[in-house]
Amino acid sequence: MGLLSGLRKRLRFVYKLLLRKDKLKIGIYGPPNAGKTTLANRILRDWLGDIMGSPSEIPHETRRVKLREGVKIQVNGKSVTIDVVDTPGLATKIDFHDFLKYGMSEEEAKRRAKEATEGVIEAIKWLDDLDGILLVMDATEDPFTQVNVTIVGNIEARKLPLIIVANKIDLPTASPARIKSAFPQHQIVPVSALKGINIDSLYKAIAEKFG
Repeated sequence: MGLLSGLRKRLRFVYKLLLRKDKLKIGIYGPPNAGKTTLANRILRDWLGDIMGSPSEIPHETRRVKLREGVKIQVNGKSVTIDVVDTPGLATKIDFHDFLKYGMSEEEAKRRAKEATEGVIEAIKWLDDLDGILLVMDATEDPFTQVNVTIVGNIEARKLPLIIVANKIDLPTASPARIKSAFPQHQIVPVSALKGINIDSLYKAIAEKFG
């Protein structure tokens, strides 16, 4: 019995080695304005000296998936090479009226809403091509939303490794504990992507979870 058990362990180890990829596609997901692009920029700036794009206060500014390949993260002797996939903000409803308050014409607002809806669909499709997820949540807001619950359920159904990034901890009303309470089954890493607070803990988590 002991011999069989040892053989199974060795076979599982060899199987994992055979399946191991040289680099992994890691998607950055979350609702609009949670700080996804800011986080993508932080990761790229720290490891490549580059950025993914320009963040904006306008929701759904990112309306197409953006990919940056070959980001090598090294922490405490562990390393992992990832392709960073920055996705459009997820929403259950996108209303063109929401864009009007940013000074857009009705025609522009309707175009934005259409593109944002297409971006959400594209982001969901990308889940089938990813090896892991960084799910960004705004730590100043209630995490128990339909969007967050739905995306966590989708990720769990696909059995994708997940790290929840509790962002904006530099703000006085931030409460990462609320996110931990809402999703206790998952690893939570509190950060400020904008200011780089606790970002090394996230890199360590990425190397350990996805490496």
